[in-house]
Amino acid sequence: MIIKMSVTLTKGFATWKEMVHNNADRGKAHGFRMIFAGTEAADDSKLHVIMEFESPESLEAFKNDKELAQKRIDAGADLESVVATPMSGESFTNFPA
Repeated sequence: MIIKMSVTLTKGFATWKEMVHNNADRGKAHGFRMIFAGTEAADDSKLHVIMEFESPESLEAFKNDKELAQKRIDAGADLESVVATPMSGESFTNFPA
């Protein structure tokens, strides 16, 4: 399942990106991968992420990981600002190849 997320960053993209790379093993453990992550060209605080989860259970595991949530907060992610949108099953990526 594909999820589109938006979140406000208080410490900029570089700090958040370092946290993501330092916690890559958690992504694998929770059964997700990031397809895309980047900020708006004019605003380094507006992060947009496209993530793929193996199942609804893997999404729940990600959402309920309190330690990872704290690491995200410490890296500047304002979790109160998160908007998560499930995408339809008709989605596709990397077109054209």
